[in-house]
Formats: sequence, C-alpha cells, structure tokens
Amino acid sequence: MHPLRLVSYTSGANLPILPGKNTFHSSELFRLYEATEGYAPLLLVAYRKNKPVAKMLATRISSTYLFGYPLYHRLEIYDTGEYFEEEQREATFQEMLTYLTQELNTTSNVIEFRNLSNGLWGYGSFRKNHYFPIDWLRIRNSVHSPKWQDRISNARKRQIQKGLRKGATIEEAKNLEEILAFYKMLKHNYSAKWMKYFPNISFFMAYYQMEEVKPLFRTFLVKYKGKIIGGSVCVYSDNEMAVLFSSGLSKRYYTVYPGVLAVWGILKQAKEEHISHVEFMNVGLPFRKNPYRNFIFQFGGKQTSTRRWFRFRWKFFNKLAEKIYV
Repeated sequence: MHPLRLVSYTSGANLPILPGKNTFHSSELFRLYEATEGYAPLLLVAYRKNKPVAKMLATRISSTYLFGYPLYHRLEIYDTGEYFEEEQREATFQEMLTYLTQELNTTSNVIEFRNLSNGLWGYGSFRKNHYFPIDWLRIRNSVHSPKWQDRISNARKRQIQKGLRKGATIEEAKNLEEILAFYKMLKHNYSAKWMKYFPNISFFMAYYQMEEVKPLFRTFLVKYKGKIIGGSVCVYSDNEMAVLFSSGLSKRYYTVYPGVLAVWGILKQAKEEHISHVEFMNVGLPFRKNPYRNFIFQFGGKQTSTRRWFRFRWKFFNKLAEKIYV
C-alpha cells in the first residue's frame, strides 16, 4: 500500500478536478467561500500515488472586528470529509486530522467539526489530537414517504392552510434583487436571535451569481401582497437537502404564519424533486431549550443525537474543556 500524500489548496484557481458528491467538501463550495468576505477556505486532499482518495474542506471564518481587524477566527468543517477508499477511511482521516490540526491550530481560535453523520466515528482520532466532544442534536425529515405530511402536527397543518387561504405564496427567488431583500430580513431576524455566525452579504450574492454554484444553492421565498415576508436558503448535496437559514416576519404577519410556510414550502419542494431527506442545521444543544428546534420538530422530523468536536488554540482552556467534556 502506497503512503498518503497530503496537499492543501488555498486558491480556487489551483483546484484540481476531483471526484465526489458531497457539496460541503466540493470545489463549488470552496469557490463560494473564497468569494465571501471574512471566509478563507482550504481544501485538503489525500492522494495515494496520484489518485485522490479523500478530501476535506475547512473554512476559517473571521468575526468580531475592531477598527477593521478581525479578533476571532473559527475553523469550521462539516462532517469529517469525503472518502473514496472506504477500507482505509479511518486511517486516512487520522492523518488528515493531524495535519489540519498542526497546520491551522495556531491561526484559528477554535476548530469545530460539526453536523457529523455518525457521532461515534473517528472518536480515537479526535481524542489523539486533543479534541473534546459536545453532544448536539440533528433533525432530519424523510420526505420520500408517501405519508410524510401525516407526521406534521395538527396545529402546524391548520396554520399552513390558513396562511395559504389568506393569499401567501411560496416560490423560488427570481433575481438578485429578491435575494438581497430577503438577506436584509434574514440578517435582522438572525442577529436578534440565536444565530451567532451569519455570513456577509457577499455570500448571498455569490451563490446566486456564480454559475457553478447556482444549482446547489436555492432560495425559496414566502410572499404576501407582493412583499417578501419569509423564506429559506437550502443547499443540495447528493440526494439530500440541508436548510442553512429559514425565517419569517412572524410577529408582523402573525396571521399568515410566514415562518411556518417557509419550512413547509421547502419540505413540499423536496418531495416534488424526489429528495430523500431534509436536514435542518443549527438545531442546538440537547440540554438547552431552543425555540427553533421545538418549532422544527413539529414538522415531523426525526431528532437524533450526535456530536460536535472542538479544539481551542489555547492549551490551558483546551485541557480544561477536555476534563469537563471527556
């Protein structure tokens, strides 16, 4: 067996053509992050001889600015990468994780692996590199079932019917003007609530304008009397859909239920497109009350427990966290 050769790419112009179906580790998402202010992507590729056997997209996100300079950097990785050599997957992951940690721990205040499809997988590799786990929750809706709507609570069904009777519509964004109008509403709602890291407007402009990214990111809007009152941003990966952001002007238009229609609209859209599952991101910690998680759960999704893995740049705080969470 030939040894692994790890290559890191930090420029979209130098990316090779790579296999894979996972959008969260794709060249398309790399280029989208590259075009987003405050985001610095790195694609780590593992080769055996000249054949790519794995890839992992990590993105450094800068926030908390003082006089125009970022004070806080967070390195974010979705799941644990994408692998094309299943029998060597865990050994490959350990090498990639060690490399990533050594190379980037000094430039990021915290490294976070999130949205793990299997919370138990890779435990030994994470611990060997001094990561600590925090239990997290996932909510996934199976929309391939003929009776998927039966799992929606009766209260939500009544709200959906009432909102549609009042004349609310759900449709895909038609132009950049609608994307930007929705962004303003979304930013206001998220900054006032639970979403700590919200991307710059350049993220929304880029995913609509970049031709290679456009099919993977779609925005569905709730409209009422010609005004955008809600909506969702979704990313397509293989035969699944992930909901990155979803919100509505529920206080101002409480009789139309824009937040409810935003969620129902993407579930209906996924069913029509024969998508197997819809996952809602950022539903929160399992021991903390989360209104958004409780709200999403009423649409019939399955709630499961997983982990997120973290590593602090500062050794003292990291050792303390290891004692608490391991």
